[in-house]
Amino acid sequence: MEYTVNINGIDVKAQFSEKSITEIFIPLLENLSHIHDLKKRRILVMLAAPPGAGKSTLVSFLETLAKEVIPGKKVQAIGMDGFHRRQEYLLSHTVSVNGQEIRMVEIKGAPATFDLEKLTDKVKEVTMAQSCLWPVYDRLLHNPIEDVITVDGDIVLLEGNYLLLDMDGWRELSGYADYTIAVQAETEFLRARLTARKEASGNTREKAVQFVDFSDMANVRLCLEKTRKADLELVINPETEEFEYKE
Repeated sequence: MEYTVNINGIDVKAQFSEKSITEIFIPLLENLSHIHDLKKRRILVMLAAPPGAGKSTLVSFLETLAKEVIPGKKVQAIGMDGFHRRQEYLLSHTVSVNGQEIRMVEIKGAPATFDLEKLTDKVKEVTMAQSCLWPVYDRLLHNPIEDVITVDGDIVLLEGNYLLLDMDGWRELSGYADYTIAVQAETEFLRARLTARKEASGNTREKAVQFVDFSDMANVRLCLEKTRKADLELVINPETEEFEYKE
């Protein structure tokens, strides 16, 4: 099944096989519906995956698929990218990397470049309030846009790189989730995807490769090595680009 969606200002096309849909995604949605029935309140699902794994596209697809599978429940997909610190902040602040002070913009996408306190406060609000506003990130503007989405779903799918990160501060974040999902993929597969995405946002091939190798791949390795175990663990087959159950 071909699926097209606009992610952070960029049109993305994806393919999901009937096997993945019938064996993974439909059972997942049915399980989440069952959890919602048991808890009798909004449930928050956190999906963590490294950069380039297609997590934004996946939760968007699940939101669409849910209209057929569990039509009585509103499934809503949101992401943590709207909690990037603003470009002006990243340009004017530094961080130590391997003993060297560099501008935060040079490692944009690393955990330190997100406003974790703001994200945590919003996650709490999602779990407690009947509805709340949520920011998004625009890759063409290179900045978050505040209060774009009204979160009011029965089942909220929150995706992000570091939602299940086993590090101080981030570790506590997953405690607000009712269900967790982790996705993994091979590093070279992710590198190719990330380079193509960076080019699509207006960079030359040379600049795209330079940024991905210096910044993105460090984040990829961090996610693959430091993501905690989840209730559901998936892996991307590099040959078919399909999601499969992790063995």
